[in-house]
Amino acid sequence: MGNYIKLIVFGVIVLLALIAASYARDVAYMVNALEVALVAAVAFIWILRRTDEPVKKVDLSGEYMDGPIRIGVALTAFWGVVGFLVGVIIAFQLAFPQLNFEWAQGYLNFGRLRPLHTSAVIFAFGGTALITTSFYIVQRTSAARLWGGNLAWFVFWGYQLVILLAATGYLLGATHGKEYAEPEWYVDWWLTIVWVAYLLVFVGTIMKRKEPHIYVANWFLLSFIITVAMLHVVNNLAIPVSFFGSKSVQVFSGVQDAMTQWWYGHNAVGFFLTAGFLGMMYYFVPKQAERPVFSYKLSIIHFWALIFIYIWAGPHHLHYTALPDWASTLGMVFSVVLWMPSWGGMINGLMTLSGAWDKLRTDPVIRMMVISIGFYGMSTFEGPMMSIRAVNSLSHYTDWTIGHVHSGALGWNGMITFGALYFLVPKLWNRERLYSLSLVSWHFWLATIGIILYAAAMWVTGIMEGLMWREVDANGFLVNSFADTVAAKFPMYVVRGTGGLLFLTGAIIMCYNLWMTVKRSPAVEATNHMVPAE
Repeated sequence: MGNYIKLIVFGVIVLLALIAASYARDVAYMVNALEVALVAAVAFIWILRRTDEPVKKVDLSGEYMDGPIRIGVALTAFWGVVGFLVGVIIAFQLAFPQLNFEWAQGYLNFGRLRPLHTSAVIFAFGGTALITTSFYIVQRTSAARLWGGNLAWFVFWGYQLVILLAATGYLLGATHGKEYAEPEWYVDWWLTIVWVAYLLVFVGTIMKRKEPHIYVANWFLLSFIITVAMLHVVNNLAIPVSFFGSKSVQVFSGVQDAMTQWWYGHNAVGFFLTAGFLGMMYYFVPKQAERPVFSYKLSIIHFWALIFIYIWAGPHHLHYTALPDWASTLGMVFSVVLWMPSWGGMINGLMTLSGAWDKLRTDPVIRMMVISIGFYGMSTFEGPMMSIRAVNSLSHYTDWTIGHVHSGALGWNGMITFGALYFLVPKLWNRERLYSLSLVSWHFWLATIGIILYAAAMWVTGIMEGLMWREVDANGFLVNSFADTVAAKFPMYVVRGTGGLLFLTGAIIMCYNLWMTVKRSPAVEATNHMVPAE
């Protein structure tokens, strides 16, 4: 009976999406409606083919739900390569403007590809990684199957639909036009539904745990899920111009919108790219090192300090604007204070290897995890320093900020995710080991050198920009035009693109290694049955 209800639901979705496409007031809305119709049609056909199959009642309560996690691992690797590839393209577009491809009618220029790159790396690669690893971590640390039956599948595929709709919308020029280029209003609504379901699955699993203690990784992951929900809803408050078009009117405007946007923007960094990935660190680093967390008390202090302080740091992006000075000063103060708990977490992660430092010589996966913690520490020092008003006057609007963001995103988020993928694939596919540790080492060095080239180039060009913009002659006139700074940056832009290319090459090597692990590595006995909390 359940399959027939699903068929009716997906049939209605196909019909409504086709009607919406026929009444569409812009191309982006029409394309998105057709995509929804296509996805619903595929689901309809898939369910229809299974309707007549005999129902086999199998008791799965004693097994982990790893189906979404396996597909999530594959899609995390896929979205990573896509996001890095688009990043390399736009990096070279900045160095060589002719690569904006006039024949593409603007669809492949920097203005369209930049939000695609940002969202592909942060929300497609990073978001899929977080959902995937959180589903794995919460089950293993709770000794409980994911709550809600197939609701986890809904969360997973619902989030992938968000990625598809947002990506095509960006290429067609439909966004809110904010810093993080949020997608259209109807995609925002759909993401809200998916995210609430994600929260229910995660909390439901914790509630039915067999382990009385809630492991600290789950605290970080839960804070990430709850806070991102709040950020998303408030920052994307908008009134649709029409229910048959992608355009909408923002509720906030002017300085209120700027404040709301950077409250969202910096806390997206704080809770999506920091708290969520710290949940990864606190599970996968001890597991790979085969050592307990160095200090569980320090991890709790790290958690509560981070949660209370990070939420106030956003206004430091708005120094020297119409925002009142007290507000931006508040953001600066909390950013500087944030340095201490951040480094407490870094020290906790690094010291987890106490007594196992020899693994850095023999295990390239733990090496990758450790360097990610190092980049976390560096970024969480550089960020508070750049929030100080005097430093910000030099760094803001320059490529120094770009270098800071990418050393954190590629070095911290990217490397810890790669380490998690290398850990997960042999476990999920019941393989004895990774196909090649040598390829992991190649990936490690290519990625590390790529990040260093990228960040160093942006530090140099950013400080140069800031100094050229403020240089005045004896009469108080600016010495350099904006075009002068653009011309001076060319060598560094080539180095930046080269660094990104090395990072992309490492990710492709990882995909090959993971694929060969599944296909060629020796199999071991399946270990999907629940054991006491790991």
